[in-house]
Amino acid sequence: ARASLMAVLCLGSAWAQTSSVELTELMPVRKDNALLLNAQLKLELGPAVEDALIKGLAVHFVVEAEVLRERWYWTDKKTGAASRYYRLAFQPLTRRWRLNVSNEPISGAGLAGSISQNFDTLQEALNVVRRQSGWKVADMNDADVESRQYILYRFKLDTTQLPRPFQIAAGSQAEWSLGVSGQLRLTADMVR
Repeated sequence: ARASLMAVLCLGSAWAQTSSVELTELMPVRKDNALLLNAQLKLELGPAVEDALIKGLAVHFVVEAEVLRERWYWTDKKTGAASRYYRLAFQPLTRRWRLNVSNEPISGAGLAGSISQNFDTLQEALNVVRRQSGWKVADMNDADVESRQYILYRFKLDTTQLPRPFQIAAGSQAEWSLGVSGQLRLTADMVR
């Protein structure tokens, strides 16, 4: 019994150190003719991802939001969409964390179109990734007030941006497969 208890404790501590993400808040806000989205994530990076970051590998996150109108006769129609891209990297010379945020995909050479922020700790940088607030996802001028609409939200760690050897290794490790999605129906007040 003691050996099985130790095995459970060891398994529990190993499980607790894996990467995880959970959507804790998804709230639409109507401001003038725009639909804004506030989202809060509970995001924890596992030791393998943190180790790769400290060794100089940049990690990319992608957040996507779509506003869809339900249609009974066909697939739902997309009435608005927005994407946000994050690139997180450790700067070993300055011992600081750099986070780039853009509305377009961020490539290694194409950082010019992104907003860059520096942080003293990894947790400070992750706090920015964890919270999207006042994010415009749709223009409501063309909204059909009679139809039912909903928001589809997706967050993921983008392993396609990793160097090829890491993509192969990351495909078999649970720590690198971070992703969460959520759906929220819009009330009539949001559409009108």
